[in-house]
Amino acid sequence: MIDKRIGSPAAAVADIFDGATVLIGGFGEAGSPIELIHALIDQGAGNLTVVNNNTGSGHVGLAALIENGQVAKMICSYPRTTNSKVFPELYRSGKIELELVPQGTLAERIRAGGAGIPAFYTATSVGTPLAEGKEIRAFGGREYVMEYGLRADFALIKAQCADRHGNLTYNKTARNFAPIMAMAAKTTIVQASSIVELGEIDPEVVVTPGIFVNRVVLVANPAQESRLVAEGRTYP
Repeated sequence: MIDKRIGSPAAAVADIFDGATVLIGGFGEAGSPIELIHALIDQGAGNLTVVNNNTGSGHVGLAALIENGQVAKMICSYPRTTNSKVFPELYRSGKIELELVPQGTLAERIRAGGAGIPAFYTATSVGTPLAEGKEIRAFGGREYVMEYGLRADFALIKAQCADRHGNLTYNKTARNFAPIMAMAAKTTIVQASSIVELGEIDPEVVVTPGIFVNRVVLVANPAQESRLVAEGRTYP
């Protein structure tokens, strides 16, 4: 029988290589895989391109990965949020690259990549700097910008519940980006708060089928990003 369980976050991310493109779940701490990100910091892979909704908070999780100098480029929608302490300074000093993508377009680019759709047209960003240099076509008398689908070498996501085949359910907003990221990566790595026996997850509530998952690691009490930030914690 297929068993996708991995013994530790460190083992799960061990083969992430320098220069990889990594999709990282988020959209609030419900979906932020803190333990996998910290394991990646310990692992040391660099020159990464990271795709996320934002650039992290405080000095933990994604922000810590950026602060540790491992990220060469961010593809995101909100590079500066209330608790963005790291990215803005690095960007202003020219030490990290940014590709800014409207949130809905970012989600569709990831979904398209996972569905095997190489490109699509959207009206979002027409007439703005974000459309510069991109192909524009008119349909029905309205202009649309062509955007490319996004695929990645790895995805790091956080699930509420998994089984050993990799079937997943999520906690609230964790499912905003995680399911499509799982589809768009060559290797999908999941940290789950619980791993149950086969058949314990009702097939009707499975959000991500195991076919899109390669590795599952149990993190029974995942760190809460907001609590770490409030406590002034840093990593490493």
